[in-house]
Amino acid sequence: MSKAVKFLAIVVLSVAVMSITAVPGIAADLALNGAGASFPYPLYMKWFSEYSNSNVGVKFNYQSIGSGGGIKQITAGTVDFGASDAPMTEEEMSKLPGPILHIPTAIGAVAIIYNLEGVPSGLRLTQDLLAEIFIGKITRWNDPKIFEINKELKLPNTDIVIAQRSDGSGTTDIFTNYLSTVSAEWRTKVGRGKSVKWPVGIGGKGNEGVAGLVKQTPGAVGYVELAYAKQNKMTVASLRNREGQFVAPTIEATSAAAAGITMPADFRASIVDSPGKESYPIAGLTWLLVYKEQTDAAKGKALVQFLKWAITDGQSMGAALDYAPLPKPVTDMVDKTLRQITSQGKALY
Repeated sequence: MSKAVKFLAIVVLSVAVMSITAVPGIAADLALNGAGASFPYPLYMKWFSEYSNSNVGVKFNYQSIGSGGGIKQITAGTVDFGASDAPMTEEEMSKLPGPILHIPTAIGAVAIIYNLEGVPSGLRLTQDLLAEIFIGKITRWNDPKIFEINKELKLPNTDIVIAQRSDGSGTTDIFTNYLSTVSAEWRTKVGRGKSVKWPVGIGGKGNEGVAGLVKQTPGAVGYVELAYAKQNKMTVASLRNREGQFVAPTIEATSAAAAGITMPADFRASIVDSPGKESYPIAGLTWLLVYKEQTDAAKGKALVQFLKWAITDGQSMGAALDYAPLPKPVTDMVDKTLRQITSQGKALY
């Protein structure tokens, strides 16, 4: 084969490969910048890697800085998308330069992790116990109230050390939303939020920070997204749900919590304390925050195409990382919402 023929063959092959993997209408080497929630970080890293590998030129830069940070950055316009496990409030949205969409991406469980010598598994907690522990009323692991429902365990006479998030966090919002739902005292004295004034405890940054604190502190108890509990081989408590059943955080129990969800048009739904005997009580949606009107058409188109992929092909990747997929009726709603994203009045779907 002549050099000219070889060169032509290489060119033809290169063009063929590009036609298979390139994203239509999107220039090469396009970077999408995002920031926010650490709750879905393991899943997002998997998605970004898989999507970039099969779509030439589209890269992602994501900073896991907490939901509060993600909301601040998307509000300031310093990122192309934000990420949050707490829906933006009306006050927060009033500060935006334009309408924003909450795009649900997955469902996760907030696990209660603990480090207790002699108790490698099996700890059970009720709604009241959990609230009283985190509000500082119950301070020892062998407290009679804890012993009453854990008589088969050898609970040590050890101080309870609370580990909580020090940064603005959607995980904290889900957790405090649950405590505010099941405890009038918590609702009155502490309340719900991405950041709250904790009555007791020590703070860690991100889900990673809380997991690290609990792992290295005897007697510690904290709350993290289930994936972080699994990755760090942490022991988790079973929680009593509203039906009176003690349920451990699993994909199945998280899916059960979302099964009866009534999704509003703006997707800002809460699924804590859901009904159902198999439902895990501390579960929540996580969202990507995307402006309805995109200032950069190329980035906007790339983002829409990624989101289309995330709510279809991407959903099957969540279970391996302990995230439950969105119900089909919800992904159908998201698909219709993505068609509303425009740039200079032109649809990017």
